[in-house]
Amino acid sequence: MAQAKAIPYSTKQTGFGFAKGIGLTLGLALIAKGLSGLPILSIIGQLVIAIMLGIGWKAAVGVSDHTFAGASFASKKLLRLGIILLGMRLNMADVIQAGPHLLLLAILQIAFAISVVYGLSRLFNVERRLGMLTACGTAICGAAAIVAISPQMRASDEETAISAASVAILGTIFTLIYTIIYPYLRLTAEGYGIWAGGTLHEVAHVIAAAAPVSREAEDMAVMVKLSRVAMLVPIAVLIGIWTRRLEKKKNRNEPIPRNWKRIPVPWFILGFIVMCGVNTSGILSKELTNDLIVVAYFLITMAMTGLGLSVNIAAFRKFGIKSFAAGLIGSILLSIFGYGIVVFNG
Repeated sequence: MAQAKAIPYSTKQTGFGFAKGIGLTLGLALIAKGLSGLPILSIIGQLVIAIMLGIGWKAAVGVSDHTFAGASFASKKLLRLGIILLGMRLNMADVIQAGPHLLLLAILQIAFAISVVYGLSRLFNVERRLGMLTACGTAICGAAAIVAISPQMRASDEETAISAASVAILGTIFTLIYTIIYPYLRLTAEGYGIWAGGTLHEVAHVIAAAAPVSREAEDMAVMVKLSRVAMLVPIAVLIGIWTRRLEKKKNRNEPIPRNWKRIPVPWFILGFIVMCGVNTSGILSKELTNDLIVVAYFLITMAMTGLGLSVNIAAFRKFGIKSFAAGLIGSILLSIFGYGIVVFNG
């Protein structure tokens, strides 16, 4: 796949062009946030809208190298800060209180989704990194998982943006379908919450699909979803090790590291864990916690805009359609698999 242009920060971080890139992502992110408050677009969510706005701007107006430097900064540095702050959304105590069965459920569904989507991607001749990013986004927590795991796979901005856009669109489609078919599923509110939380892509999608049913369904859906989010850290580390081993096989003269210190740890995800601990401890007020979550989502929205600005439409048509198809089929199979688990367990 063609690599997105990489502009070294050391030469491009200063000047009007860089500031213009930051300003562009900020402006489009604000528009995305505003549009997400509209009745229909609220289901889509600001992350999806931000990606679409970035892609649309790149296609209609274009992005210069200097401007792209600022957008790339937003898609990397601001993204990591946003992911760290997003840890305030997760309360480890709630997950533990819900019981180990939720963690087991999350592991089963994540393993199923990654295996199926990645397998389909390779079957469709999708590039390895793009296939795995799409699989992780489907399995864990959508665009947030993709952008967190992307550095571990040394993926390009273009690969990250294509997979994030694909999974975000899929999540939106399935959210709408879930809300329509709920009355015909013969599930309790709790059962529906477990199904939605275990199979939908983004936290926002889970909330959007479960909230219209009942508060019980919403609470259970969020709990199950956050159990999947909690798996982001170990999976990111495992994928980093897997990627490094594949690279070592290509260069057999360089030995595979056996020292744990050389394991590619995503340090910003450790920040995510720290913020989870802060939230669990309850040392911050609920109001401040909510404000930090809002800031986290806005920073990630800016990052999504930056990713969208890196998408080449021709490349998406060439590479994105197949990964989208793999994600679509995988999402259907994950929904069936998750529904079967709920029904089997009564």
